[in-house]
Amino acid sequence: MHATTLALVGATGGAGTTRTAVELAAVGARGGHEVAVVDAAFTTQGLSEYVAGRIDTDLTALLTDETESSLSAAAYPLGGAGASGVASEPNARGVTSDGRVDIVPARAPFERLARAKTAAAARKLERRIEEATSTHDAVVLDVAPVGSNEAVAAVTAADRVETVRPASDHGRDALQRLRGRMADVGATVDGSIAVAARDRHVDPAESSADTVLSAVDPEVAAAPTTARGDGAYTRALRDTYERAFGVSLEIDVADSGLIDRLRPSN
Repeated sequence: MHATTLALVGATGGAGTTRTAVELAAVGARGGHEVAVVDAAFTTQGLSEYVAGRIDTDLTALLTDETESSLSAAAYPLGGAGASGVASEPNARGVTSDGRVDIVPARAPFERLARAKTAAAARKLERRIEEATSTHDAVVLDVAPVGSNEAVAAVTAADRVETVRPASDHGRDALQRLRGRMADVGATVDGSIAVAARDRHVDPAESSADTVLSAVDPEVAAAPTTARGDGAYTRALRDTYERAFGVSLEIDVADSGLIDRLRPSN
């Protein structure tokens, strides 16, 4: 097995990259795939919030102190209402429908975090990403705006890079800055995802993005919406997954009318 690796890169802080990575993985699992979500945003460590229960070994430990351990030592089931029907309590192995989502989070004290952010650790991260492709059908990388060694490692190791940005003028400006930064490290942007704020209606024709996501409940416990939900949000992420990984997901998602597509989800 050698899975396709997709790096989701935030064009700016707070763009919704981590949530989008989790939801994208969940829709893949709904289609029967085994998906790994790997943290490459060590400073914020937001992916760890989507793990139910205690995190013992994390990704930074595998890059520094436990380099002989397999990636599975830092892989945890996805928790959340959509995955299990009960908030913050996952199914066995993060199962959503016929597949599963494994979260590989960063959750580290400052001293280890500093060691995990070195250039040497970034090279080890590239090897860990490669390891994930041998055990999963798809790999999603949660990447902060490119300005750290782990982010550069992620975008240069990935088969495909898509940006996540707010569906706003600010988001479009941030995307242009990110494109320049990506070019500086020898990477390219293959697609873009615009995420709407909860108080705004977005016209897809005006977004200049490949995917427009309506707003969802931002609470971590509400994720993953796509594991069971229908409507515009799930449909958009299903289509994004198919585009990014070159597959067809055999999942039934109810059609939405134009009004539903433009209205933020609750």
